[in-house]
Amino acid sequence: MVKKLDRAEARAKRQRRVRSKISGTPERPRLNVFRSAKHIYAQIIDDVNGVTLAAASTLEKDFEGNGSNKEAARKVGQMIAKNAAAKGVSEVVFDRAGYLYHGRIQELAEGAREGGLKF
Repeated sequence: MVKKLDRAEARAKRQRRVRSKISGTPERPRLNVFRSAKHIYAQIIDDVNGVTLAAASTLEKDFEGNGSNKEAARKVGQMIAKNAAAKGVSEVVFDRAGYLYHGRIQELAEGAREGGLKF
């Protein structure tokens, strides 16, 4: 009999599978995404040196609006692209952290692309 995984277990399994294949380098750091019910967060991470280069979220002071919808995710994507450009980062590896690529995750990625990040 096959055990059915709950959502958290399934996401953790996908996250381990994805992270085994990708890693951020100084040339192409990793764009990591985390979403909760109320907010969305993004970080650009250099895994070789263990350093977070840039971050953006719906909790920042200059963010206006609701933090849990697609428009907010697109704004966070544009904010992370702007912060990355200030640090000299133009290319990243996208780490969706086990989340399916649709909805807020997809909007964040498209916002980051609009802001100038390549992945």
